[in-house]
Amino acid sequence: MQKIPTNSPSPAKAELPLDLAGPHITPDASAAHRLYQALCEMIVSGLVKPGEPLPPSRTLAKQTGFRRNAIVTAYERLIADGFADATIGSGTFVAARIPAPALEPNRAKIVVEAPRQGAFALGCTHIDERAVQRFRAFVGRRMRAFGSEHLHYGDPRGSRELRAAIADHLLSARGLRCDPDQIMLTSGTLHALRIVLSAILKPNDQVWCEDPGYPAARKTIAHCGYRAVPVPVDEHGMRVAKGRTTGPKARAAYVTPSHQFPLGVQMSMPRRLELLDWARQAGAFVLEDDYDSEFRYDGAPLMSLAGIDHLQRVIYMGTFAKTLFPGLRIGYCALPERLVADVTAARAALDRFPGTLMEGAVADMLNSGAFAANLKRVRKLYRQARDALVETLEAASDGVLSVPVPSQGLHLVARFDTSVDLAVAAQAKQAAGAEGWLLADTYSRARPLPGFVLGFSGHAVPMLKASAERLARESRAALRAKGKSTRQA
Repeated sequence: MQKIPTNSPSPAKAELPLDLAGPHITPDASAAHRLYQALCEMIVSGLVKPGEPLPPSRTLAKQTGFRRNAIVTAYERLIADGFADATIGSGTFVAARIPAPALEPNRAKIVVEAPRQGAFALGCTHIDERAVQRFRAFVGRRMRAFGSEHLHYGDPRGSRELRAAIADHLLSARGLRCDPDQIMLTSGTLHALRIVLSAILKPNDQVWCEDPGYPAARKTIAHCGYRAVPVPVDEHGMRVAKGRTTGPKARAAYVTPSHQFPLGVQMSMPRRLELLDWARQAGAFVLEDDYDSEFRYDGAPLMSLAGIDHLQRVIYMGTFAKTLFPGLRIGYCALPERLVADVTAARAALDRFPGTLMEGAVADMLNSGAFAANLKRVRKLYRQARDALVETLEAASDGVLSVPVPSQGLHLVARFDTSVDLAVAAQAKQAAGAEGWLLADTYSRARPLPGFVLGFSGHAVPMLKASAERLARESRAALRAKGKSTRQA
C-alpha cells in the first residue's frame, strides 16, 4: 500500500469537524474504523473541500485521543477507497473528485410488506413439539459430524441421501416410483417451476394455467418470459378441451390436480387421462404441483399424475413447507429421465446447488419415521380446525355463505351466491380485518365468483372461531348494505 506522509508539514486545519458518535458510526467498531467513517462523513457532506489538506497523524491523534496507528490505518483506507490522495513530501489531501452527498430529504422510503399471519392467512403451519425435539436432535448430530461435503460446491440436484429418502416417501405416499437420480432439491415449488421451465421452454412459449388458479405460479411464469394461458376449471379439474382451443401451441401445463387451488376440487381420472393424452400428442410436459396432497381427511387420495404417467411427460413438484415448516426452504421435483441432464444444467447455471446444512436432518426425519408421525398428529389438528371453521361460518352467516367442506388441504372456500356483487366480499373482508384472499383475486379470464379463500392450518381454533364470526357478521352487513343501495338507486 502507498506510504502515507502523515507528518509532512501542511497548512491543514488545526482540528477537523469530526462527528465520532453520529448514526454513521458503527457502535463497538475499532478506533480506525470509526475514524474512517467519521472522515468519510465529513468529506462527503462537504465540511472539507476537495483538495484541502488533512492534518498530520500526530495532530489528529491529539484531537481524537486515538493512537497514531489507528490514524494511519484510517488514512490508508481513505486513500484506497478514493476519498483522499497522498504525495510524499506534501501531505494527505481530500481527493479532487469525491462522491456527491446524499440528498436526504428526497430519499425514497423503501417499503416491503411482510406476509401477515393472522387468522385465515395461508401458508401457516404447525409442527408437533415431539417432531421439533427430534429435528433439533438430528440437526445437532449432523453439526457435530460436520464433514467436508459442506466445504465445496455440491451436486446441483442436492445430496443423494435426501433424494433417496424422498424417493422412498413418494413411492409409499403417492405411488410414484422414481430413481433418486431423477429428483432435484429446490428451495420450494416456485423455484422448481423456474428451473424446469427454463430447461424445457423457449421465451414466449405458452403454458396452460388453471383459472382460477395459484396467482404466484402465474406471476412466476410471466416473470420468466413465458405466456400463461388461462384454462377454465370445473368440478372435474382443468378443462383440457378448452385448453386445446385457447392455447393450441402450449408446451407445458401447470396444474394442482390433487387439491386444486383455490377451489379444492380433485381432477377426475378421465380428465387426468385426457391431460396426459394431450401432453403426449403435443410433445408437451405437465407440471404437477401436488398441493397439500399429504393432508387428506376423507378416504385415500387419487394416485398422482406422475404415478399414472410413470414420469414420462409429468414433472412432479413437492415441498416440505407445509409438512414440516416453511423456514426450511426445501422443496423438490421428480423429473422424467430424459430431462435430468437439461434441468440439472439449468440449475447449475441458476444458483449452482442447494444448501447442504439441513439436508441430512430432513433425511433423518424421513428415514426415522418422525416425519410420518408428525404428519399423522398435525393432520388431526388441521381436521379439527377445518371442522370448527366450517361450523362457525355456516352458523354465523345465516345462509349468506356457502362453505363446502374440503376433503383435503389446508384452506377452504366460502362463497356468496353467484349473483352477489364482487364488491360485497371485498367490503366484508376489509371490515372484518380478515387475512386470506378474495376468491376473485385468483381468477384471470373466467368470470370470478364472490367469496373468500381462508386458511385454517397453523391457527388456534378459538381465534379461527372468533374471526369466522366477525367475517360472517360483516358479510351479512355488506350484503344488506348492497341490497339497500340497489333499491334506493
